[in-house]
Amino acid sequence: MILHKFYYLRNFRYSCKFKSLILTLSTILGFLFLVSSNLEAQGNLLITPRRVVFEGSKKSMDLNLANTGSDTATYAISLVQIRMKDDGSFETITEPDPGQLFADKYVRFFPRSVTLGPNEAQVVKIQLIKTNELSEGEYRSHFYFRAVPNQKPLGEEDKVKDSTTISVKLIPVFGITIPVIIRVGESTMKVSLSDLSFQTVNDTIPQLSMVMNRSGNMSVYGDLAVDYISTQGKITRVGIANGVAVYTPNLIRRFQFALNNLPGIDFKTGTLRVIYSASSDVKPARYAEAELSLH
Repeated sequence: MILHKFYYLRNFRYSCKFKSLILTLSTILGFLFLVSSNLEAQGNLLITPRRVVFEGSKKSMDLNLANTGSDTATYAISLVQIRMKDDGSFETITEPDPGQLFADKYVRFFPRSVTLGPNEAQVVKIQLIKTNELSEGEYRSHFYFRAVPNQKPLGEEDKVKDSTTISVKLIPVFGITIPVIIRVGESTMKVSLSDLSFQTVNDTIPQLSMVMNRSGNMSVYGDLAVDYISTQGKITRVGIANGVAVYTPNLIRRFQFALNNLPGIDFKTGTLRVIYSASSDVKPARYAEAELSLH
């Protein structure tokens, strides 16, 4: 799941009168606080599940949307295309990379917008279509849930225009994306972990870095767990990162995260063991494992 927050700036005016500028800054800061509060109110959207995956005989699926906030919110729903970079960040694209297949033209969903009051929920129906056109491989697009800002009626717009002050209008836009994946054929995906390294950031924060190597025809999605093994053999869980993916066509992902600096753990000795497993509560499949000796 990817969270998006944007501010749109409109109707900006300024004055060369320095005194007026200083007097207006406090008003702007107060306005920014109010906008931020409103943004969070529109941002309380709970989506389950966090991924839509069609494989095997599955042809339809329900997405459950719930507004956990205190204000009514409207969301427009669309499909977008996203590229994953080697560092795990994302960017929107219009053309697929070599080896990448989009899923949007094989998916139908309804409704395309929802309005949810506080604590209200609604189901979005998703259906797989044109299955006869699908060849073997993995197809991926992303559902984009974009909050529609509450627009003030034209008659309520501020009609006072003072050229001696700054006038700013910020419109927040909130959005969430989740992947929709279609898998056709047998998976040949494999994963390995390499280039493990440890460092202490600012002399206080233990941090582990690694490279996740993916091969085969499918993406991988799972949870990372890091155990510290003392020289006496005692095992302590010091790090967890859930929902870590390497999407096709990427072959690697560079990943790093902070470990828990627990009492009694000496990161100058012992061993760190990293386990990458499928996200499942029932006998999760282990994708890869690697160890790093600390000195």
